Amino acid sequence: MAPPRLLATLLLVCLMLTGLPARAQDTVQLQLDRMAQRVKPATLGVAVLDLSDGRHWQVNADRGYPMMSVFKAPLGALVLSKVERGELSLEQTVVLTRADLRHGRSPIADAFRGESASFSLRELLRLAVSESDNTAADVLLRAVGGPGELTGFLRAHGIAGIRSDRGEGEIYNDTLGLSADGTTPAGETKADAAKRIRRGVAAYMSDPRDTATPVAAVMFLQKLWTGQLLSKDGTKQLLALMTHTSPVRIEAGLAEGATFAHKGGTSGTFDGMTPAYNDIGVVRFADGRVVIVAAFLTGSRWPEERRKGLFVELGRVLGSDLSR
Repeated sequence: MAPPRLLATLLLVCLMLTGLPARAQDTVQLQLDRMAQRVKPATLGVAVLDLSDGRHWQVNADRGYPMMSVFKAPLGALVLSKVERGELSLEQTVVLTRADLRHGRSPIADAFRGESASFSLRELLRLAVSESDNTAADVLLRAVGGPGELTGFLRAHGIAGIRSDRGEGEIYNDTLGLSADGTTPAGETKADAAKRIRRGVAAYMSDPRDTATPVAAVMFLQKLWTGQLLSKDGTKQLLALMTHTSPVRIEAGLAEGATFAHKGGTSGTFDGMTPAYNDIGVVRFADGRVVIVAAFLTGSRWPEERRKGLFVELGRVLGSDLSR
């Protein structure tokens, strides 16, 4: 039989978990469950952790979701980790050519002129994390040693539910069913192209590569916020790059005075279906309370405005139902 002191400690823990905070916990869980039901047949995965007292809530949070640009936050952490170890320098220069340009969101590609351009690692980091630049992300991924290095970095810090397997260029080609060099099959008709894209998107939706569970995303953010991934200066630098950036989703529902260090992720929409619509981040409320949230929506046929409205609602849940 356990010693009396141990039994008293266990009882105290149970009271902490099942006492007054449980009333708020039930309210939050009910809200999350209702949101997840409402989006069906799409799937919404959410994990929430209140760092002030350790309360946590989740729905569909242990399965993997396609990350899209969410991966750029862990990538930023790895870049700064290598800088702190002296393996990279933010002042070193990288020369980009047209072969480095990527589809999707890329201010670099939009402004590119001529055959080459030079960027510092510092600027590439800012563009990848704050501007979600796909070109910058792939150049940084190459600089750190590739996707396997990023996954290894996360595993080394006890984060097992996030995996990086491909760069932005490869994901783009795979999703559209293109060849490795991004070309379409010779003589392809419009109908053939539509079938190719449908096959590629279906494969992307079921692919375990380049995915994250909401639970693992929250763990990453918790370790980042608490200084377990980077030095104090490195942590501050990465969080600053993530604060009040686009896309504005969860943040639009937060109370005035809250700050939000986050990373969104969005896929294209194919035949009215969006494979990935995500937002993960750390909320610091005006009263000092810190809440970590990771939300992933996959397979939605809702229009953009309605998808954003769902995430705004989640922001309001964080700001109201969690308050004491």
